[in-house]
Amino acid sequence: MTNRDKLKQLLLDVFLLTDDQFSFDLRKESVDTWDSLGVVSLAVGIQETFGYHFTPEEATGVESVSDIVRILSTHGIRLDD
Repeated sequence: MTNRDKLKQLLLDVFLLTDDQFSFDLRKESVDTWDSLGVVSLAVGIQETFGYHFTPEEATGVESVSDIVRILSTHGIRLDD
């Protein structure tokens, strides 16, 4: 499983999404479950899956899947297929 696949699965699980609801262009405002609890669950999942600990500023500043990809890439976690 690629890192991209791992991130997708994590987001599906955390935000209770189906495959057809997901895209890498997904934004926070289009996901009802992307609330404060979802952000905490996402941060924990990122740490468990990729070994990277989001700072509180990063976690609360994430507005889209592309933000997550950018943050992870900045810290050396490649999400290429």
